[in-house]
Amino acid sequence: MNTSKSDIDAVLTQLNRVILGKDRQIRMCLACLLAQGHLLIEDVPGVGKTILAHAIAKTLGLSFQRIQFTSDLLPADVLGVSIYDREAGKFRFQHGPIFAQLVLADEINRASPKAQSALLEAMEEHQVTLDGQTMPLPEPFFVIATQNPQDQAGTFPLPESQLDRFLMRVHLGYPAAAAERELLSGVDRRELLGTLPKVVGGERLRLIQRDVQGVHAAPALLDYVQALVAHTRHQAGVRHGLSPRAAIGLLRAARAWALIAGRGEVIPEHVQAVLESVVGHRVHQGESGPNTITRLLEAVPIP
Repeated sequence: MNTSKSDIDAVLTQLNRVILGKDRQIRMCLACLLAQGHLLIEDVPGVGKTILAHAIAKTLGLSFQRIQFTSDLLPADVLGVSIYDREAGKFRFQHGPIFAQLVLADEINRASPKAQSALLEAMEEHQVTLDGQTMPLPEPFFVIATQNPQDQAGTFPLPESQLDRFLMRVHLGYPAAAAERELLSGVDRRELLGTLPKVVGGERLRLIQRDVQGVHAAPALLDYVQALVAHTRHQAGVRHGLSPRAAIGLLRAARAWALIAGRGEVIPEHVQAVLESVVGHRVHQGESGPNTITRLLEAVPIP
């Protein structure tokens, strides 16, 4: 556990050198990865979403592919395609960019729902099925998708089934004045990316992910998670409550947050810390806005 904490601290230190003044958001992204989930980053262009994905891949030594989602993107552009090899006299499969350990689905909501759906099996099953053949994806496998605000031109809303595949959603937001000044006067972030060393390799990352599974959750803590989930199913202003998959994801994310904090046991504060990132894109809110999460925390007492 102590070794995992030192590795996690080293990863956080390097990522905070690249994305300035966003320590909590970076911790949330790392918690998502350690919980073996997929991450959705929603924000306006230019706040560092793509840079952060590159930095995570470099820091963790993961193979990386970026897919630019556009309105004319086809599923074959994501998954790959079979090409006829004249010399061999048979079809040969050309792997698509999905066959990487960290895949950046950039501006995912600029593609049509058909192209977005190409990610569903990969994200859930860590495999791709084409022409009746099932091919495993490399491990660890992690999708980071960036999304522009839906009021921007040329965007398609993500269907609920796609949103539910993302364990967490985070917003980076604009930098504070001091961080922005350092960005203006310091090294270009893309140049800095080229100098980043690998801090934790893929095999070590998988061991840390196993450590997350070993973080203890007491029966009273499970009662608290269940109570939160149950309340969303009857909460005013919420059209659809949380599914069992969301409940499992909330507990996994809380375990990861506890490990990042150096704790061997989940406490209610860890659940509360990750709640909005795990729940915010799943509870389909009406006009209630972000206050839904606040009301949820107020309505469900801590055991």
